[in-house]
Amino acid sequence: MENNRAFAEPYSGEYLSQVAFPLGGIGAGMFCLEGTGAFSNVSLRHSPEVFNEPLMFSALSILGEQHVARVLEGQVPIRKIFGPPETGNGGHGRHFGLPRFEKASFFPQFPFATVSLADSHIPVNVELIGWSPFIPGDADNSSLPVAMLEYRFTNPTDKTIDAVFSFHSANHIAGDKEVRGVRPVNQGFALWQDGTPEAPWKQGSMLAAVDTEAFVDCQWFRGGWFDSLTMLWHHIAKGETPANGAYTKDPPSPGGSLYAPFTLAAGEERIIRLRLSWYVPVSELCIGTKAKASCSESCCEESEKAENSTYQPWYAGRFSDIDSLDAYWSAEAETLRERSKLFADTFYDTDLPAEVVDAVGANLSILKSPTVLRQKDGRLWCFEGCCDKNGCCHGSCTHVWNYAQAIAHLFPDLERSLRTTEFNECQDERGHQGFRANLPITPLDDHSFHAAADGQLGGIMKIYRDWRICGDTDWLRSIWPQVRQSLLYCIETWDPEHEGWLVEPHHNTYDIEFWGPDGMCTSIYLGALVAAEQMAAALEEDPEPFAYLAGLARKRLEEDLYNGEYFVQKVRWEGLHAGNPITASATSFSGDYSPEAAELMQKEGPKYQYGNGCLSDGILGEFYAEVCGLSTLLLPEKVTSHLLAVHRYNLRHDLSGHANPQRPVYALGREGGLLLCTWPNGEALSLPFVYSDEVWTGIEYQVAAHLIRVGCVEEGLEIVRTARLRYNGRVRNPFNEYECGHWYGRALSSYALLFACTGARYDAVEQT
Repeated sequence: MENNRAFAEPYSGEYLSQVAFPLGGIGAGMFCLEGTGAFSNVSLRHSPEVFNEPLMFSALSILGEQHVARVLEGQVPIRKIFGPPETGNGGHGRHFGLPRFEKASFFPQFPFATVSLADSHIPVNVELIGWSPFIPGDADNSSLPVAMLEYRFTNPTDKTIDAVFSFHSANHIAGDKEVRGVRPVNQGFALWQDGTPEAPWKQGSMLAAVDTEAFVDCQWFRGGWFDSLTMLWHHIAKGETPANGAYTKDPPSPGGSLYAPFTLAAGEERIIRLRLSWYVPVSELCIGTKAKASCSESCCEESEKAENSTYQPWYAGRFSDIDSLDAYWSAEAETLRERSKLFADTFYDTDLPAEVVDAVGANLSILKSPTVLRQKDGRLWCFEGCCDKNGCCHGSCTHVWNYAQAIAHLFPDLERSLRTTEFNECQDERGHQGFRANLPITPLDDHSFHAAADGQLGGIMKIYRDWRICGDTDWLRSIWPQVRQSLLYCIETWDPEHEGWLVEPHHNTYDIEFWGPDGMCTSIYLGALVAAEQMAAALEEDPEPFAYLAGLARKRLEEDLYNGEYFVQKVRWEGLHAGNPITASATSFSGDYSPEAAELMQKEGPKYQYGNGCLSDGILGEFYAEVCGLSTLLLPEKVTSHLLAVHRYNLRHDLSGHANPQRPVYALGREGGLLLCTWPNGEALSLPFVYSDEVWTGIEYQVAAHLIRVGCVEEGLEIVRTARLRYNGRVRNPFNEYECGHWYGRALSSYALLFACTGARYDAVEQT
């Protein structure tokens, strides 16, 4: 795929088209700063609103004999002009038709992003820096529902320039028929809407203020058609600074504005800081216990509701209202900026390959997206990703979030809160874990669906990892009984004869069950057994039962599931405790067997397996073991052989000849990507597992990191480059790697690239 932009360079020209950089707090909602300086994806009410681009913009008026005014944005991307909602009717209410700067460029250094603007008619150099707090180890300040926009104006001429900076926003926080309004605050305004006893979640507010003297107008012109925006632009174009309090009679103002006049002497620079915060203390989110059939049907929808409870964000327990929140934000902004900048300066001051830095930094933005929620007690809860208007695939899904490595190392207390949920509210007395947690977090009342083998076994490995990161053996001791019971359930459910592999049908991240032992899930089984062995020994319990099974699992993998080049699956469906796959499918995502599917099963076995395929996740447990701090599980030469086979067979630089009848838009046509599975030696199944022909960045990064760890550096970097070329801003947003939804959590596997490239790992237990 052609690419003319280097990974470390700013985005400009056609590469600005899709750039949208999330600003906000962990689990606190967000909006995006686009590559042009525009605001979009405004999602403040605990749900994504991917196409929400309300009337909200900043402007600059240059005063003189002939005033000149520009929206503080670059040119409107072509993609917005035809196709998005309402463009066929002219884009009513958008500010796309207002004059704006001729050129723009965008340079990110997470959590900061810099937009540079230039226009031959504007005698001022303009730079915008957008950021929101991101301070590893300080989850609370990193969870604030705030953002800062710093507009830097420089006068390169030898003359004094008078100008007016302004910010304007329609009341997008409110619905058309709600009790709502705009009120003045110190150097700014607040948009608000009241809730009702029947619908308290409608309450919300957004506050905008600057750090300099400003005139505030809470009386936009009220009228029909385009009256409000027309009259607003008259003020901007003339360099006016109207100041008005809230209307005292209905209807309320459609929006609010602030105007900050300033003077620039020759060569002088001035920064105006626009402080944004929002406060939506209640939601109507309440998601129950039943995993649904598929994302296309209903897994993205709210299911059975917990009684008398809905999600409330963490910040609602910290601040009483928008004013107390803004007071804290105003007082602490400088300190929070310094601490956030320390992280950015440290992370980007590196000689690591640019594509690695690009992949890691870009995907940290997932933590600021609506994919992640943080409930009032401080615990984390996550979707897998985001549909356009609601979260996708609820419940901190264990087999997806297994891949993610960033939170555990940047905010380990938040990561451990996920373990608390998994091994308490989501686990029953047998040790069965539901892999989707309720929201608000409450005990699951339905354990009838399959446990996820990769999710539940991976959780045991993550307990080990989180213990080594925090060094708190008392924490490990407190949760160990549940961990032990979880592993015993896994053994008796999937390896009932204690053979050392998962032979009974086991549900996994591909939303199906593998029948018979496979390298992917058995390697995770091995990792969980080794982790349990070490944890039991540390707690002075007998590790021998786990060590014995681990020895069997290692032997099974290396001798029975290795074909001489890579690890495979031995499909088995007869003689198992589970019975016939056709009847078992009633409790599966795979659905009923049609007569033709039943006939096919007699020839090839159950639907949705991989058999002798080369699976990119084929030794996923070995990857987990290494990032969790466990020693190597399998013979290094066999691990390396498998990874090189994945690189050889599954990496394509041009997919135009690849047939993908599944979900093609993750990678297609002339683009490249790492396929989930191929069958290089033939024996391709007619109906392999349902995502086999797709490309997922979360798997690309885990394979790349693993290759680098075993010394195959160039092969790993080649995969990283291939993935990030698809997200170069021209076709896809560099800060939104999607899978089953936007800002998909699995892509946080990219953080493992840091450990792969450096070899660094801190162990708080050993203090090494």
